[in-house]
Amino acid sequence: MNVFDLFLETNILVQISIFILIGFSVLSWSIIFHRIFVLSSAQRKLKVFENEFWSGIDLSSLYQKAAAHRNKLNGAEQIFYVGFKEFSKLYQTKHCSPETMMSRTLDSMHTAINIELKSLEDYIPLIGTIGSISPYLGLFGTVLGIIHVFIELGKTTTTTNNVATQMMHMQIVAPGIAESLISTAIGLFVAIPAVIAFNYLTTQINNMDQDYHNFIEEFITILYHQIFFNIDSALNKENQYEEKAYQKHD
Repeated sequence: MNVFDLFLETNILVQISIFILIGFSVLSWSIIFHRIFVLSSAQRKLKVFENEFWSGIDLSSLYQKAAAHRNKLNGAEQIFYVGFKEFSKLYQTKHCSPETMMSRTLDSMHTAINIELKSLEDYIPLIGTIGSISPYLGLFGTVLGIIHVFIELGKTTTTTNNVATQMMHMQIVAPGIAESLISTAIGLFVAIPAVIAFNYLTTQINNMDQDYHNFIEEFITILYHQIFFNIDSALNKENQYEEKAYQKHD
């Protein structure tokens, strides 16, 4: 007797629990493959954008390039676009201190990171939930099956206690328990890949989170240097102007 034959022989309640577990398995594997594709795409885009960012391209040109396809931005490019846009707006007002500009620019990029991470995390908690409850659902099906076996055993109980009767009881109990244990086995079959995938995907998202934060720290440092470079240039020009004015006065 194969597993499929055992399934057909199981109690209807056990079959329902098994069908639910099969549905969970299909759902979890669909989410796993989709999330792996999305994360791989995000990691690839991050590397491409970082290579372009560190290629020496002017930040204004990079911003204009990103703005040209504003509705299609995601990942690090979206974080850069949001940060540089906020920085440019504050820089043009001429009323913000450098510290305020950096703080607000950093806040805008942190918000953009949270939005990106939320899109990467879609449905992943569901995988964790499936991995957590599947063994219990499988065990529940097994318990129902064993209860059914003992009910059937009770119907055939006789007052005799000979070897033939004991063998008859064993023939009733053993197949029923074997059929019921299929539910537990399927529950584990569903849960184990789901838990492994949940831990893997969570780790990958944490790595992406760290990569995004590393990027904005480097980006904000560049902006900070740019501000003080412009301030120093302005001060030098002012000092030169004062020196020339002083020399003319003498």
